[in-house]
Amino acid sequence: MDVFPDLGGVGGAAQLHEIVGALLMAVLVTAVLMLIVCAIAWAVASSCGSHQAATKARTGLFAAVGAAMLAGAGVAWLNFLLDVGTGL
Repeated sequence: MDVFPDLGGVGGAAQLHEIVGALLMAVLVTAVLMLIVCAIAWAVASSCGSHQAATKARTGLFAAVGAAMLAGAGVAWLNFLLDVGTGL
């Protein structure tokens, strides 16, 4: 007797997949927009000589890059776990 997970056994799994995809898209769009805004703010603050504002903009830029990387890594990790789960 083979034992394997029934991934279709959860009611509303398709809707859950769509919701997670939409949330991921919102996170990535927000991260890219913040990346652009913080890069512009960093450039303007550096050219004007405002070192405190440039430091805050640089921190925001690194946070936006980290958020985009974590969102992408989360999807890759979830897909890996689903592939391993179906192969067991």
